Amino acid sequence: MKKFSTAGFLLVFASALTPLSSLAANPSPSMQAMKETHCEFLANAPDQHLVVRGDTLWGISSKFLQHPWCWPQVWGLNRDQIRDPHWIYPGQIVYLDRAAGRLRLGSPTGANGTSNVRLSPRVRVENLGQDAISAIPSSAIEPFLSQPLIIDENELKNTPRIIAAEEGHVFLGKGDKAYVRGDLKGNTLFQVFRPGKPLKDPVTKAILGYEAPYLGTLKLDRAAKVENEAHRFVIVTSKEEMGIGDHLVPMPPTPIINFMPHAPATTVDARVMSVYGGVTQAGQNQIISINRGKKDGIDVGTVLHLSRFGKLIADRTNDKKPIKLPDEQYGTLFVFRVFNNISYGLIMQVTDAVSVGDVVKSPE
Repeated sequence: MKKFSTAGFLLVFASALTPLSSLAANPSPSMQAMKETHCEFLANAPDQHLVVRGDTLWGISSKFLQHPWCWPQVWGLNRDQIRDPHWIYPGQIVYLDRAAGRLRLGSPTGANGTSNVRLSPRVRVENLGQDAISAIPSSAIEPFLSQPLIIDENELKNTPRIIAAEEGHVFLGKGDKAYVRGDLKGNTLFQVFRPGKPLKDPVTKAILGYEAPYLGTLKLDRAAKVENEAHRFVIVTSKEEMGIGDHLVPMPPTPIINFMPHAPATTVDARVMSVYGGVTQAGQNQIISINRGKKDGIDVGTVLHLSRFGKLIADRTNDKKPIKLPDEQYGTLFVFRVFNNISYGLIMQVTDAVSVGDVVKSPE
């Protein structure tokens, strides 16, 4: 992804930093939060890390911190400080100053290749960050940032729709022509969706929304000249085959989002509602939905813990009285897309498969 902001990370390293040891006597609110969430350096953290293409901020942080998502708290940052994007690039070096208890970002410009050069924050310009590393694996979530995912039951009802394919075609793929009926409202580039399946809350069984499968993009090739004529489109990208009856939604601009990891503002007790793609289990770098959203205090960048729900068993030592086993934490979820009642997250680290119905909670 070319425009992902890595604001907090470069701001952290490129600013004058206060050693953690000097803050211990008078901890700030962020330092107190750090203690509460056990944001500590790894005992075996390396002295330095050379940033290479393919790195992520999460991955780099995991080399130094016990909990990678803690880096904003470690450096006393809050979300209000992140206004303009700054960037970290391949070729720069992250240094761990053990004596001062801090990290630095520099370039190997000295004769011995170890000098530490302070870097200034960069001002946002178009495509400035095209070579910068992303906060989390961008390829895993990029298609979902501009796709609706959740569509109201009647939202597709009056949108343009495919009514015919090229002669001899039943399904359509990249480069094929599609004929569309409906009001384009001046738009020329569209995403294609198929009316989706309902997403049910695993606990209440209530329908929270409809997940519409994304099929690809279409570009207007020839607009209708008269009222009863179809528009002609060409398929630009195809994730799945398209067909008659599929609906068109105008292509939204790709957002520039500062993915700054943080714990939720309020206590979250949620469940895994679905695994994107229709399967029942997921692993690292796969996408899942949970049954909580904006109204529950979740926003972009929220980090949650994944746990297996503790079973209710019979206590054989006490007349088989039932007792619940504790939930077993096995992974971390990074929320990147939020709706009113539903959120989508990327599975960051897991030691077990994620299943529908699993527990999703605030970090402890």
